[in-house]
Amino acid sequence: MSDTILIIEDNEDILELEEIHLRKAGFDVLGFLNTKGVMQALEEEDISLLIVDRNLPNVEGSEFVKELRELGFDMPVIFVTAKDSDEDLIEGFLRGGDDYIKKPFDMNELVLRAKAHIARYRGSGKRVRYKGLLLDKEAMQATLDDQPIKLTALEFKLIEYLIENRHRVVSREELISKIWQEEVGSKSVNMAISRLKSKLEVSQEYIEAIRGIGYKVC
Repeated sequence: MSDTILIIEDNEDILELEEIHLRKAGFDVLGFLNTKGVMQALEEEDISLLIVDRNLPNVEGSEFVKELRELGFDMPVIFVTAKDSDEDLIEGFLRGGDDYIKKPFDMNELVLRAKAHIARYRGSGKRVRYKGLLLDKEAMQATLDDQPIKLTALEFKLIEYLIENRHRVVSREELISKIWQEEVGSKSVNMAISRLKSKLEVSQEYIEAIRGIGYKVC
């Protein structure tokens, strides 16, 4: 399963070029000509990177990113825009941007920067967001659909590990080794997952059991 990049770009030709090059590089891509529908996509999809034009028809791009940051969305953001003054550059970073590419630009450069930011994000994120679930790893606190949810330390580590390995099925043996770090049986894993599912799956599924193998987030 590939990382997914969400692009907001009001120029249809540029959007199409960005989509083509990023897909050739192995990414899944969601493209939008404005911010309509973006929030729903962020809630429903696992987005690894945002590429945002600042000159959007219904809202200034950096203002939209500022709103996303305030809501807890912490994936990296690359601004792609013709706004190239020093003041614009500073404003973009202060509102939550991680990088800035001035138009016109080389599509290969965009791909390289996207790869670099996603790699850093995967390795150093202090918060994990998946669907409506947000995990604060430093505070060991979780919110589900913007409401606090009580998870035990074991449950927190379980869902965190499954989300961080969401591109594959995780075996029960691996979970025992990484989470329990002691000898427990498969029944203990199954019971812990069952309790976790009962807390998380109020409005949608989060964990899928793969018969005879283990578990994955869905």
